Amino acid sequence: MPYYGCHLSISKGFEAMGKDALFIGADTFAFFPRNPRGGQMRPLDGLDIQRLTGLLQDHEFGPLVAHAPYIYNMATGDPEASAVVRQRMKEDLERLDHLPYVYYNIHPGAHVGQGQDQGAANVAGVIQEVLSEGFRTPILLETMAGKGTELGGQFENLDAILSKLGYHSQVGVCLDTCHVSDAGYDVAQDLDGVLDQLDQVVGLDRLWAVHVNDSKNPVGSHKDRHELLGDGTLGLDFFRSLVQNPRLQDLPMILETPNKKLEGYKREIAMLRAFEQGATVQEAQARLEDEPAQ
Repeated sequence: MPYYGCHLSISKGFEAMGKDALFIGADTFAFFPRNPRGGQMRPLDGLDIQRLTGLLQDHEFGPLVAHAPYIYNMATGDPEASAVVRQRMKEDLERLDHLPYVYYNIHPGAHVGQGQDQGAANVAGVIQEVLSEGFRTPILLETMAGKGTELGGQFENLDAILSKLGYHSQVGVCLDTCHVSDAGYDVAQDLDGVLDQLDQVVGLDRLWAVHVNDSKNPVGSHKDRHELLGDGTLGLDFFRSLVQNPRLQDLPMILETPNKKLEGYKREIAMLRAFEQGATVQEAQARLEDEPAQ
């Protein structure tokens, strides 16, 4: 079965994130190792990480998903900017290597006019240098909505990066449901067809995590605007089919929906679990009538 979680704040430390995850019924979660807009990381607290590790083991959590700051642009051709990204990625991975089982998810970046092939080469160059340091944490390239010159809006963009890395065993893909729909892949109407395309281009063996988000905009909009589950254009029937799809079992599924409080994520996780157990949309909604709203 899949693992379910959401983005949690690292402001109170690693163990606190684990406790928040238990409160919302999660068995995975995502976090930013530093501020999502960049900046410094809090000092490493080995005891805090040790306590989180024990919590994860005691409650049989799946893999966690750390998210790189949004400002990292691996596709840039600017040597100074690229050097900063490489250094900060190394710092992030050095920290993440202290955790037992975590992926490092990152947006491929934008080629800003250099062209997709050169952008892919730049991304591959950054990842190759970073991995040459010997870090063990796997890296995930996220599917994107295809805004402007950003890479990842087409599965072929991701394959171009992977091929330039020699299909490195430590690099995989994270599929974002809002992003792929906004990019033009009609997952709401043909999830299996889109998974077939991903399998043909990249390989489903490279799909290691899923971001579970509804979209404010129609398929092919290239907007990247997340919505609460069921309040967007993908709809609850799609998310029911998502968690029941046999090709997506055992993956961490991370909510990035615009909930205001943890209770909102608790409701969405409970709904996904109900879908997994075979509940219809109506049955799942009925089960949640007494749950607190977000």
